[in-house]
Amino acid sequence: MLRLNEAPGEAPANASLSAKDKASCDPVTLEVIRGAIRAAQAEMEALIERTAISAFIREKKDFYTSLFDADGVMAVGSNMPVFGDMAGSIFKRFPPDTMKAGDLYWYNDCYESTGAVSHSNDQVLIAPVFDKERRCAFVMSWAHFADIGGLRPGSISPDTTDIFQEGIIIPATKLIEEGRTNEAVLEIFHRNSRYPDQSRGDMRALMASVELGVKRVADILARFDAETVEDALAQLLARTRRLVREKLAETFPIGTHRFTDAIDSDGHGNGPFRIRFALTHERDAEGEDRFIFDATETDDQSPGPVNFIMNPGVPGMALGLYYLGGDARQVCNAGGPLALDEVRLRQGSLLAPNFPAPLGMRGLTMMRVLAALMGLVNVAGGKGPAAHSAYVIMLMRGTFTDEAGEKKGFLLSDGVGVGYGARPTADGIDAVYFVAQENYPVEFLELGYPVRLRAYGIVKDSGGAGKFRGGCGIIREYEILADQAVLAVRIDSVKNPPWGIAGGMCGGAGRAVINPGTPEQRVLAPLSDGNLLKRGDILRLETGGGGGHGHPYDRRAEAVLDDVLGGFVSVEAAAKHYGVVIAGEAIDETATAARRARHPAVRAFHRHEYVDALV
Repeated sequence: MLRLNEAPGEAPANASLSAKDKASCDPVTLEVIRGAIRAAQAEMEALIERTAISAFIREKKDFYTSLFDADGVMAVGSNMPVFGDMAGSIFKRFPPDTMKAGDLYWYNDCYESTGAVSHSNDQVLIAPVFDKERRCAFVMSWAHFADIGGLRPGSISPDTTDIFQEGIIIPATKLIEEGRTNEAVLEIFHRNSRYPDQSRGDMRALMASVELGVKRVADILARFDAETVEDALAQLLARTRRLVREKLAETFPIGTHRFTDAIDSDGHGNGPFRIRFALTHERDAEGEDRFIFDATETDDQSPGPVNFIMNPGVPGMALGLYYLGGDARQVCNAGGPLALDEVRLRQGSLLAPNFPAPLGMRGLTMMRVLAALMGLVNVAGGKGPAAHSAYVIMLMRGTFTDEAGEKKGFLLSDGVGVGYGARPTADGIDAVYFVAQENYPVEFLELGYPVRLRAYGIVKDSGGAGKFRGGCGIIREYEILADQAVLAVRIDSVKNPPWGIAGGMCGGAGRAVINPGTPEQRVLAPLSDGNLLKRGDILRLETGGGGGHGHPYDRRAEAVLDDVLGGFVSVEAAAKHYGVVIAGEAIDETATAARRARHPAVRAFHRHEYVDALV
């Protein structure tokens, strides 16, 4: 068993976080510095978006930037709930005191970084920032590269059985030493990509982003002095940690709280795999709160690529983001992870797999982890949302004939949005990919790839019914214009759809169908690769929805009518699940009153049926 409450580069949970008897950064200056750092971070992200080559970075926005203090503790990060200790992997090989201005470090090694990066396509660049000879901060840029070698184009496939089949592995490496770039190691990396021009362009964008971050943070240090900035970062960390611990104490009464969720399969015929979490709130001998997060009862690791190395910082980061919830005065940082006193994982489990278990499809498990954390909040009496679907990934690789009659290869990696869970006071969000990342525009798809989009819209009835409806998924229908293609698809939550809560019903499941409604129709396995396509075939993707919150009969009848008219809910589902009878474009008041007079009984959770607890 692993008992983890700190990782390399993180201060221990009970540290003073460099607090001084008399803070050198006053409250007004603190907010100015916070805004300046956030502006630098946003500028770094804008540079990546505008200069990267591959679609997954430029259009999907699968990238993040962060700033760390002089010890590598995240002081300001993006709203991404799956980051852990990003600098610790570098510190294992390159002690911070040996670093110089102009250095740049690089890695994508999931195992060496203890899941700080959790599949090999994600590349991390980190650089120190100095004020004269004093190391004051680090900046980071991170992005998902389209292809880094491996078993199949795109480097991610349900077929993989070990991480070596998922592309080149880069341990912590000094890419630039005092301004001098190691071009040889870059060429080794690019040579392993089937699309080296994309790889080179994306790496240049990432390197430029870090260089910009170093300049902007250096400007902040010059304006406010190193001591003031150091104290500001320490205050931001302490503020977040204090706030999250206060919220944890409010949410979780003394005792142990448990929740179980599940993913369907690993693509190799195994599953379901259950994720079992417990959070214990206790008090020590001095009466101080202690919060212990335990995932040791999670199922064993998978033969297929759905393993997720859950960095010990992830639970606290995700809970911290939930508690900060849109408060513009707060920042996402390591204060969330530091709010937990202990994180326990079991080596050999789905969340702490043994090397070299495959990790490429870890997004399924990662999304279930985030839903299970909200399940923990809910069983403790908190006000978390219902469960969300896991975003769908489609990889299409093949050849097409261009206008000059030449055969060319292509790789289309498309991440497709899903529905998110309803909240206690609002409907779930429709058609969301993940955090700030976006669905590809139709025009971009058709200009860049040999496909034609025949349909793009909402999947009716995919959002779980409830007083507040779960978000709906997406329908995408692609006509294949390529000569031939091989398709990989990743869809979860079919057998175990996103749960509804407090009377809300579960979200709908996704599916992938070739040539729907024709004699050639075939339904694809939800997690599969090697699916052959030819010119003229139609691929129809439907993604799942989020769970509902509250009894469906308590939803305003007018809101149900709006959903029907807007294409989110069918007339049949309005009557069956909501007790609202629609006639034409109006509510049949008499029939609705008669239906709603018989209030169906519900239980705490819903997944296919109402239950008191998910097991």
